[in-house]
Amino acid sequence: MRRVAYPFLLIAVLAGCASKNPAPAWRAETFSEETPFEYRTPISAKEACAVGQRALLSQGYQVESLQPQAVRGRKLFGPSPGHNMELGISLVCLPTQAGSVLYASALQTRYELKTSTTSAGVSVAGMGSISLPWLADKDSLVKVGEETVSDPEFYRRLFALIHAIEDTTVSE
Repeated sequence: MRRVAYPFLLIAVLAGCASKNPAPAWRAETFSEETPFEYRTPISAKEACAVGQRALLSQGYQVESLQPQAVRGRKLFGPSPGHNMELGISLVCLPTQAGSVLYASALQTRYELKTSTTSAGVSVAGMGSISLPWLADKDSLVKVGEETVSDPEFYRRLFALIHAIEDTTVSE
């Protein structure tokens, strides 16, 4: 009887090892004081958001939301046929004693073109239904992934542009 149970136990253990889920993302979150997501400036929060808006507009982003202390913009990319990406950037401008701090967060969303095939069907009351061989392909973009951009170099470039625009607009 025990010899029969061992193969089943081995299969169960191997199946458990094969279906491991990735570790939760919050476990890797460090909440460090050093962060690439912020930019400190001596100008007011309202001016910082205006400069952030100009920076996004200058790079072809569509500004969707503009509030007194927040700006949100997005830009669409088509890196290859059947694949699209959207990059959304949110800027939040908060006052500090020495001016303001601008927080940035970028979210990249990936889409793929998926094709689904459907057939036509006809149903007549009392007589039944029939499926006709008229096939129709329907293409649609499907979201396949989304992630926060955490690359410090991306934010360094964004804040360098904001700083350059800040220097030219605030001194006017």
